[in-house]
Amino acid sequence: MKIKHKDLVLLLSEDNKTYLLRVEEGKDFHSNRGIIKLDDTVGLEYGDSVSSSLDNKFILLEPTIEDRMMKVKRQTQIIYPKDASMILLKASIGAGSRVIETGLGSGALSIALANAVAPTGKLYTYERREDFIENARKNIEEAGLGDCVEYNLSDAKDGFKEEGVDAVMLDLPSPWDGIKSAYKALRGGGRLISLSPTVNQIEEAVDHLENEGFVFIETFETIQRHYLVRRGKTRPIDRIIGHTGFLTIARKANK
Repeated sequence: MKIKHKDLVLLLSEDNKTYLLRVEEGKDFHSNRGIIKLDDTVGLEYGDSVSSSLDNKFILLEPTIEDRMMKVKRQTQIIYPKDASMILLKASIGAGSRVIETGLGSGALSIALANAVAPTGKLYTYERREDFIENARKNIEEAGLGDCVEYNLSDAKDGFKEEGVDAVMLDLPSPWDGIKSAYKALRGGGRLISLSPTVNQIEEAVDHLENEGFVFIETFETIQRHYLVRRGKTRPIDRIIGHTGFLTIARKANK
């Protein structure tokens, strides 16, 4: 696939640093490894390389959804890809799904959700802070997924406009504030997902889920560990992505 103006490109340097940028006409990319004229990348293909003004090589890679999530402009903590992937799988979110997300934050999870439901589904986001919505909107649009997302400046405990949705994601300090609203919005058998960092939060949330009529409730965490692979001396990398939060998944049973 040939690169053209307005495409997103992930630049990979020789020391394995990455830079996500959009190919804009007349713009340059500056780093301590030199300057790259972005016009020079037009017509090249992903996998090709370019050299900077200091003769350092960069490989042009096609950005993945993980790349787009991790490179968002952050005003808040983000939900990591390791958790986002489990959310998509456990909640069976795919093309055509209708999903509500609360606690928009910086929009990293929104990128994964919008990409999954596209092109025929819809992501409805609810966030109390307008500045978070504006930052997240820019991140989502930069990822090329703005058409699949609808924004609401509102609190989860005040209810959702949508009915019969397939899944509701609660990323709230007090997830139980959104459980009643989620139950009303979900279709029968729809999935609720909640992410919380502490045990006290998940205990309270599960009590509310059971009382509201949710079933098949499970809670777990996902730990991701990378390895440094070298023949004869492969070992785990010292730094791991450990505890980022507990995921609780539940399904709606009709009353």
